[in-house]
Amino acid sequence: MKYRGFLFDLDGTLVDSLPAVERAWTQWGERHGFAAEEILSFIHGKQAITSLRHFMVGQSEETIQAEFLRLERIEAEDTDGVCALPGAQALLVTLNELQIPWAIVTSGSVPVAHARHKAAGLPAPAVFITAENVKRGKPEPDAYLLGAEKLGLAAGECVVVEDAPAGVLAGLNAGSAVIAVNASKDTPRLDEVTFALTTLEALVVTGDGKGGFTLSLQA
Repeated sequence: MKYRGFLFDLDGTLVDSLPAVERAWTQWGERHGFAAEEILSFIHGKQAITSLRHFMVGQSEETIQAEFLRLERIEAEDTDGVCALPGAQALLVTLNELQIPWAIVTSGSVPVAHARHKAAGLPAPAVFITAENVKRGKPEPDAYLLGAEKLGLAAGECVVVEDAPAGVLAGLNAGSAVIAVNASKDTPRLDEVTFALTTLEALVVTGDGKGGFTLSLQA
C-alpha cells in the first residue's frame, strides 16, 4: 500500500527517555507509597495527568494538578541520558529529503516533549502534537487524528510509529497503518500492525516522486 505521511510517537519510539521517565516516576511513587513496578506497568504511552488521576483517585483535582506541575518540571529538567534511538535520526532525515510530511504525536506535555526532543538532537517536525492539544489521550485516537489533520492528510493515509500498547491502539483506532517498535508481545491487537520491529533501522521508505511512499524491510 502507498502512504503519504508519518505520525511518530516520541518517547520509546524516536527517543530513549526511559531512564529519565523511570527516575521521575519512581521518585513520585516513593513519595506516595506506590511500588515502582506498579507505576511503570501503567504509565507508558499515557498522558501524565491520566496516570496521576489513576493513582490519586479520590483526591481533589487541585491536588492532582499541583502534583502534575511538580512532576512536569522534574521531567522537563532531567534529560540526563536522553538520546535518539537507533535509526531515528536517519529515518527523519530521509523523510525530509523525500519531502514526506511527518509529525510527532506524543502524550507528553510541551515542556517535557520539547526538552527530550532537543536533548536527542532530532530534526524539527512540521507538526508537534502534545498533551495540551487533545482532551482525550491515547489509546483514544484523537491525537493521531489531529496530527494527520494538521499535515493536511487523512489518518488512513498515514503511518503511525509507536512502542506502547496505548499508542498502538490509538493508531489503529485512528484508522492508520501502524508500525510497532519494541512493543511487548502482549500488546493488544499487535497482530493488526503492518510491521513489528525491534529497531527503526530495519525500515525502508521508498518515495514515488508524487508525494506518496511505500514501506519495506531491509533484507
